[in-house]
Amino acid sequence: MVQVENEYGSFYACDHKYMKWLRDETERYVRGKAVLFTNNGPGLAQCGGVEGALSTLDFGPGTSQDIDGYWKDLRKYQPNGPLVNTEYYPGWLTHWQEQQMARSPIEPVVTSLRYMLSSKVNVNIYMFYGGTNFGFTAGSNEQGPGRFIPDITSYDYDAPLDESGDPTPKYEAIRQVISEFFPMPHRPLPSPTRKMSLPSVVLKPIDSLLNKQFLRKIASPEIQNLTPLTFEALNQYSGLVLYEALLPTNLKSDPMKLTVEKVHDLGYVFVDTNFIGTLSRQNPISSLPITQGIGEKLQIIVENQGRLNFGTPNDFKGLVGNVFIDTQKVLNWTMTGIPLDNVTTISEYIVLKSQLDKAKSLKRARIHQGTPLRHGPMAFYGTFDIARIDILDTYLNPSGWGKGVVFINGFNLGRYWPRVGPQITLYVPRHILKSTMNEIILVEYQTIKAPFMTVGFDKSPTFN
Repeated sequence: MVQVENEYGSFYACDHKYMKWLRDETERYVRGKAVLFTNNGPGLAQCGGVEGALSTLDFGPGTSQDIDGYWKDLRKYQPNGPLVNTEYYPGWLTHWQEQQMARSPIEPVVTSLRYMLSSKVNVNIYMFYGGTNFGFTAGSNEQGPGRFIPDITSYDYDAPLDESGDPTPKYEAIRQVISEFFPMPHRPLPSPTRKMSLPSVVLKPIDSLLNKQFLRKIASPEIQNLTPLTFEALNQYSGLVLYEALLPTNLKSDPMKLTVEKVHDLGYVFVDTNFIGTLSRQNPISSLPITQGIGEKLQIIVENQGRLNFGTPNDFKGLVGNVFIDTQKVLNWTMTGIPLDNVTTISEYIVLKSQLDKAKSLKRARIHQGTPLRHGPMAFYGTFDIARIDILDTYLNPSGWGKGVVFINGFNLGRYWPRVGPQITLYVPRHILKSTMNEIILVEYQTIKAPFMTVGFDKSPTFN
């Protein structure tokens, strides 16, 4: 089977010409060697389906009456052919700042599964194994117009197999239901894989992302433009962009009001490298006061928190639109991309500048533990050995830190944000670890851990 479109029925356009073109374009490559299909939510096949492709649905647990109603509606547009639930949801995804991890009770999941199988419905479980949004692959959603909610790094999904691939009680229950309809191999349930804890690792500061010497090593070349450019205009996918411009000098108001038309997605505001406040798409905050005479240069570091998974086709990142001080437009911007897609440059900076020794001479105010980073996000570095023969999966615990991204041996584990959760730990697969000289690089945007700048490694994940 080859899918032509996914949930197009949810889109307002309902363009049947588009669907026919897409079907034909797909068939150019398939050439009759597979069944073409579309997938939509219940009641949306009229716009999401197309003649010549099997229409399937996606939905989670529900009553037998609800499920029968879904198929009855589909039969209005597709009288014949197999019934397929292409995405049967055993759980759901979770977003930062939600109260707890998304969890779905086992009983409704298996009850609906049993009912569908007894009705000769074909079922594909999504997700059977969710895994992890490593790197910057975690996306985001909108809960209503403008209600931006970024996904956590874990894609555990409360699936039958957990984030590390271990079977859960839900796995066992689903296996039992399937065995009622199909022959199953007589094998014991797989055992969870062993995990390990490790001693805490002390991290040392490397440098601030507002340090021009550091930026020249790890960032893209500066680009000037009259108005702010988005990540896309800068040809940048991930990470951060530093926006810099001079504050107007002809205003008399005190405090002045900084306003951005749109910040996608978090903006850390500084004046002459001194922290002023945070702009947020999620919360939402688009303006801040700036004291008259506090400095000359406005600096805004914008973080891409993940692209929209569904809906809006153009989710531009960065400063989208203009920036104002009171009613005066701020012009003549310098932009520096910090994609954080290759931390080798950070490692080279440490070696070339002997930065670990130099860090001791940094001003204490800049690295005071347990306080916000008042002079820009900072990179931290540490190494550790594994004093055991068998290297196992583990979970990095950044509790006490603020928000950022962490790498081990150059591998991006993803974003952490333990102060808001609900995810605390980051999954560390054993394959990226080695016996000696494992390197951690942590880029912290907000707050340093107190009383010691450390990260831990736990045997099990933590979610609040």
